[in-house]
Amino acid sequence: MDRREYMKPTSRPNVEAASASITKRIEELGDWRGDTLAHLRKLIHEADPNIQEEWKFMGTPVFSHHGIVCTGESYKQVVKLTFARGASLKDPKKLFNSSLKGNVRRAIDLREGEKINEAAFKQLIRASVAENAAVLAERAARKK
Repeated sequence: MDRREYMKPTSRPNVEAASASITKRIEELGDWRGDTLAHLRKLIHEADPNIQEEWKFMGTPVFSHHGIVCTGESYKQVVKLTFARGASLKDPKKLFNSSLKGNVRRAIDLREGEKINEAAFKQLIRASVAENAAVLAERAARKK
């Protein structure tokens, strides 16, 4: 599949600039990292069509729904997806392979040529959105 097919952003009026920045980053990478980030972006939107794209932390793609779901960082040797509440998510397929000692975050590092279990990845995205929603509901209940 061509990288351009993965790069099509799911834009909403308030996130068009962020989506354009993410697309630009993918194009600038121009190698396996761009292909990988584009593919993961597509899977994220397939898992949750209501994901919003943001551009934060001095140029990092961020995928949010009820809060940050994950970031999509690219380094020389890895594409890293850091899940904001990863430590509280069940990961039966053991996708998390980085930042495992933290109390809150967990990450998935993908190296050149590595494939991800797409079904398990989409489940992690949905679980992260559900966790974010639960935290928001808990905060709202405390305010009452």
